Amino acid sequence: MWLLVFLVWSLVFTGGTYWYLFGTRSPFSLESVRPKEPIELDQRKRDKVLKKGFSRERIPENLDAIVIGSGLGGLSAAACLAKQGKRVLVLEQHDQAGGCCHTFAEKGFEFDVGLHYLGQLHKNSLLQVAFDQITEGQLEFVTLPQHFDTIHIGLGEERREYSLYTGKTAMEAHLKKQFPDDTEAVEKFFKLMKMCARKTHLLPCLKLIPRWLALFLLKSGIADLYCNIFRLSGTSATTWADQVTSNKDLQVIFSYLFYGVPPRDSSILINALLIHHYKRGAYYPRGGASEIPYHISNTIRKYGGEVLVRAPVTRILLDKDGAACGVAVRKGQGEVEVKAPIVISNCGLFNTFKNFLPPEVHMKHDIQARLDLVKPGRGCFLVFSGFHATPEELDIGSTNTWLFRNNDMDGLMDNYFSLSKEEAPDNIPMMYFTFPSAKDPTSKVKHPGKTCMTILAMVNYEWFEEWKDTTVRKRGDDYTEYKMRFANNLFNWACEHFPKLKDKLVYQEVSTPLSNAHYLGAHRGAMYSSEQNLARYDPISMAKNRCDTPIKNLYISGQDVFSCGIAGALHGGLICASIVLGHILYVDLLFIKKKLKKNSVVQALQKMFC
Repeated sequence: MWLLVFLVWSLVFTGGTYWYLFGTRSPFSLESVRPKEPIELDQRKRDKVLKKGFSRERIPENLDAIVIGSGLGGLSAAACLAKQGKRVLVLEQHDQAGGCCHTFAEKGFEFDVGLHYLGQLHKNSLLQVAFDQITEGQLEFVTLPQHFDTIHIGLGEERREYSLYTGKTAMEAHLKKQFPDDTEAVEKFFKLMKMCARKTHLLPCLKLIPRWLALFLLKSGIADLYCNIFRLSGTSATTWADQVTSNKDLQVIFSYLFYGVPPRDSSILINALLIHHYKRGAYYPRGGASEIPYHISNTIRKYGGEVLVRAPVTRILLDKDGAACGVAVRKGQGEVEVKAPIVISNCGLFNTFKNFLPPEVHMKHDIQARLDLVKPGRGCFLVFSGFHATPEELDIGSTNTWLFRNNDMDGLMDNYFSLSKEEAPDNIPMMYFTFPSAKDPTSKVKHPGKTCMTILAMVNYEWFEEWKDTTVRKRGDDYTEYKMRFANNLFNWACEHFPKLKDKLVYQEVSTPLSNAHYLGAHRGAMYSSEQNLARYDPISMAKNRCDTPIKNLYISGQDVFSCGIAGALHGGLICASIVLGHILYVDLLFIKKKLKKNSVVQALQKMFC
């Protein structure tokens, strides 16, 4: 009797799994990838794609889904749904689509806002396959030089310089040369990187399998017995580094890709993955960061969807049963209600639950429990500088630069974020700067004789909070003076490394957390969305923080789903689309990846014997 029950259960489980994985037509195919078309340099034609304004007449009929926010997480989810035959509308509150992937042009300069470089885009990689599918092969990436990052630790005569190289073996070998007394620690870190890269897919699986099953596997200890990736995700970067080396400079290298959280409170898994991300190469979109939303928007429109800007969503509409059934968009002095059976928010958990839902709804226990899983992230501060000079004249290149005042990252960040508003601008402990025009070959054609630089630092939102109710570009002289204290200190620090910058500077724009909140809709100006701390990457929290929400038919996409950054946002979109479609898209991508590798082998053999 029990044997019969077990056999029946096994058949049902196997059949259900097969149907879930293969029962739905895949939105992806090799045939959808077209030969690349020339880059569109006509800004008017690009604006028709990226700056198409909202109006009632432009709303597609019979919508299947509405996506709030046109960041990469929202666009990628929308493209997957559109290619599956769903009629999708993407709504963006800014005047152009793209979120952190958009660019802006001023005084003949073009600046990227949030995309500075990408990794894991080598031939037939999963990320490359995903980008090819959602842009139908139209996105091209430039391979950056092997020396992709330089890290400076200390000031003046005590400054030490280290460099990071790409390469399957070169990255580790080059780091060993720079730390000859810590080769064992370097080897342990690279073993950790390799293991994390191979097993990280198990963490998104927690969001794809039923919640009860994910929690059972974790709480029973079965998941830990299967793989230690679940323990590592909740292990502090400082705790791990202290066990393998006492060299504080090397510990900085293990965590130098900062995102607002000190190593003590960050996951060693995430820090290892961030460095591994560039092991096979660093890349930049040919034509600039806006190429990404440009081509994804074209894909969405090709399949009957639409991407509309200047469309600020004021609230998510709920039906009589409390399920999401559309959104209200501010238009002039009134609102336009747009209905659809599915609503996807790419605006983060805090914006979605606190700003778009009625107070009596977002105060419910189950929604508060979701919000309690995360904390608001740190604010970002950006300085955009333009120079009347070529990269060659400025002696700069495409290599990114990271600066740290000393090698105690935990102490630096603790002290900095505890400073008063007045003390903070003169005590910035770390920064990052890059030259996007040196990475993009088309910049010489679009903006000849000019170079642009982007500086990034982390700040407390509270330092700027007193001006939160003022209007953009009309915040007053005291606000301008305050933000310029940060900007001048950051720019002068960069000039210590590239002295020719100062004399060639002709344009500068500064973005504070208030700017990020206004233009990007970022909660408290946090470009990396909710804080990327240890609590967030606790496996139990990851299993609970899913794309589906306590509100029926309302889903979350983007950086709050899995991890931060461009790749994190893309994966957030893929996971979200998988849940909405009831079909794991990663299986489709892996099959395509396998076919491409097989084709590559066949082509190589044909060349060999021809």
